[in-house]
Amino acid sequence: METKQKILIVGDVNGKLKSFFARIENVNNKTGPFDLVLCVGDFFGPSPEIAELGAYKSNQKKVPIPVYILGPNDEATARFYTDTQNGDICENLSYLGKRGIYCTSSGLKIAYVSGVEAETATSKSVPEWKFTRQDVQAVRDSCFASKSNMGDYRGVDVLVTSQWPAGIRKEVQEGSKQIAWLANTIKPRYHICGLNGEYYEPPPYRTQPDKNTQMELATRFIALADFANRDKKKHIYALVLTPVDKMRILELIQKTTDETVSPYANMNFGDEGQNSGRERSGDQYFYDMNAYDDSRGNKRRSQGNNRISGNHDPKRQKPAFDQEKCWFCLSSGSIEKHLIISVGDHFYLALAKGPVNDTHILILSITHIQNASLLSADQWNELNKFKAALAQFFKDREEQIFIYERNYKTGHLQINAIGIDNNVAWKIKHVLEDKSEEHNITLETTELPKSPADLPQKTPYFVAELPDGTVMFTKQMKQFPLHFGREVICADNLLNCEEKIDWRQCKLEQEAEEAMAQSFRESFKPYDFTV
Repeated sequence: METKQKILIVGDVNGKLKSFFARIENVNNKTGPFDLVLCVGDFFGPSPEIAELGAYKSNQKKVPIPVYILGPNDEATARFYTDTQNGDICENLSYLGKRGIYCTSSGLKIAYVSGVEAETATSKSVPEWKFTRQDVQAVRDSCFASKSNMGDYRGVDVLVTSQWPAGIRKEVQEGSKQIAWLANTIKPRYHICGLNGEYYEPPPYRTQPDKNTQMELATRFIALADFANRDKKKHIYALVLTPVDKMRILELIQKTTDETVSPYANMNFGDEGQNSGRERSGDQYFYDMNAYDDSRGNKRRSQGNNRISGNHDPKRQKPAFDQEKCWFCLSSGSIEKHLIISVGDHFYLALAKGPVNDTHILILSITHIQNASLLSADQWNELNKFKAALAQFFKDREEQIFIYERNYKTGHLQINAIGIDNNVAWKIKHVLEDKSEEHNITLETTELPKSPADLPQKTPYFVAELPDGTVMFTKQMKQFPLHFGREVICADNLLNCEEKIDWRQCKLEQEAEEAMAQSFRESFKPYDFTV
């Protein structure tokens, strides 16, 4: 089945049915075929060409493409929706309903809200051409219903409404605050509406991560003018879409140069009752790793089963963090994309900057997560899949994988992975012990963590995974050497390249980095489960 779908979106038809059907047939023949047509705004208008529908209802004529329309926007047009059979007005012409989600055969998700906002948001007796808070909340709930875990939400493909959202344009005062809240919450890739008789397409805006998604998703707002308007303002829009659930993460979060901040970022939804605990905006996954009591952390190491547990400090505040400047967020403008090897749903692989050798790899979270202890179950599982794939890759090269994470004075989860020749891999533990003694650090040995809960929570740590499946770790991070992991790798009895301990001393020209990354990318393909 073809994943991509071609759809046409048309502004207020206003009852010009004969020219509308002729126009979409013409467009379909010239630039189609299209899979469906969505009509926003007022489809029938006050005086529609109802007689034109007779030929379609009697099957003398056929609507060339499936057409889906929104509901009435006032009392005068509501009467034209009474003669429907389960939403079908005639073959290939259907009324979507007051609100909901329409899913196409390819998986495209189209959220919709008909009508205009009711004056009293909680009224139980509003007319059918008005929507309430309960209506937009129902759409929100439907969008989140298929989400398997908190943080996994990717947005919907299209949101179609008749009424404009409040705040999208200063000149438009009659926009709906409920629609603004819905668009801000469900994060559609496209939000398209009508009713105002204007074509308006500002640059896309990007929303911040929240409890429902860790990704910075972008929305493109499009308002269409009336169909066949005299001023020839744009009233038909064509889209070719791959469903968000089938897109690669890199495509979904890739930024453009003309993006703006969300028009709803500073909007106060007040006592609308919709920013409840479920919608806490701004939930982030990073903590100030410099604010801690080292002596307290050392005294409270867990006993018994040797879990690498830590201590929660409810008073610790989460600092603001500019993700645009993060070197490792995949959506950041600072990332060097030529280093990227493979991209999954939650993690990606990249060649290390200033690599120790040509197979020195970083496993990085796509979105801004501070450390591995804060991962969800799905994220943890994918992290382990990448570790296993790299382990097999190195094994086939007669090497054993050495993995470590330093959760100290770093803002983004980054895990180093490197292959050590089979003949010397057994020395890794001894080198770790020697280097820790040299820096007066106590390393403890334990079993491999089975879940994020087995790692220190909100507490600095260093964790090294040895080829034999054991782990050496410490929470003794006061004055911890930032290059400790590389000191171990570069030791004279392992890779014997101590001149490369500081990554800044072995940076490569971009051309060399590109060649090295491309070489690893090709070699890793047989092991890459994301391909």
